[in-house]
Amino acid sequence: MTDSAKINDDKVVSIHFTLHLDSGHKVDSTEGQEPMLYLHGHGNIVPGLENELTGKTAGTKLEVVVDPKDAYGDAQPGALQEVPRDAFPDDFELAPGTSFGSEDEEGNVVPLWVVSATDEIVKITNNHPLAGQSLNFAVEVMAVRDASAEELEHGHPHGAGGHEH
Repeated sequence: MTDSAKINDDKVVSIHFTLHLDSGHKVDSTEGQEPMLYLHGHGNIVPGLENELTGKTAGTKLEVVVDPKDAYGDAQPGALQEVPRDAFPDDFELAPGTSFGSEDEEGNVVPLWVVSATDEIVKITNNHPLAGQSLNFAVEVMAVRDASAEELEHGHPHGAGGHEH
């Protein structure tokens, strides 16, 4: 990856990050792992973080607070639904936070999350688990490079070994 390139649309960016909520709870981190790759300008990361990274170069370290409107949006009241347990396959993971997709009337896939489950009822929501939360990122830009034609076509980066879906 080219270390002098600026982060702009259609660049593959490699970052190390740690994400905390305002409460101090650590949600995610690349600490002790390979850096995360994303394709800038293609919706691979939350818009607020992507905006803050635009124009930065490899070696840049920054702390960013992303408001809910620039992350997963505000939690929508009334989004909680109760569904009978038998509407799910017996082997389906029903732990809180488990995500799955469901088709709406127009055939669009709507992301949903399990909030809680009993033997009879599963509570689900279309609010992302981080909806309504400010996201506090500590980020280090490791590298920036031009995306390949295949990466642009697919809308996401491919790792050193090639295609990673």
